[in-house]
Amino acid sequence: MASVAGTAFAVSVRPPRRLLQVSNGISGLKSVSFTNQRKGSVSIRSAPRLRVSCAAKPETMEKVCFIVRKQLAIADDTPVTGESIFSQLGADSLDTVEIVMGLEEEFGISVEEESAQSISTVQHAADMIELLLEKKKAA
Repeated sequence: MASVAGTAFAVSVRPPRRLLQVSNGISGLKSVSFTNQRKGSVSIRSAPRLRVSCAAKPETMEKVCFIVRKQLAIADDTPVTGESIFSQLGADSLDTVEIVMGLEEEFGISVEEESAQSISTVQHAADMIELLLEKKKAA
């Protein structure tokens, strides 16, 4: 079984015995044509982009959103979600450090400097907190 995946589409091909020619436009995967001697099974399906993320507990996410909103003085009518990127919310590097300090205080954890510098979204912060809390429980 052959499989090709692109940004917008995924194509799976299960050729019978002989597949003579397969040509496609890989950039964007716009067209696929198959030629074979016998009838074969061809499946083409649209596949949306997948986003994989750990699901932090809702209460962790709420606290992180609250701290971010408070630290950046974000209006109540401005949405802050897991996908919110700190820089798009107006945070600079100092704001991000202060957000991390607020998270450390709220959750009773310590975030390493390298980890703190890599945090860019609310979801990432919440997931990191969950991991640190689990490590703290295990210790």
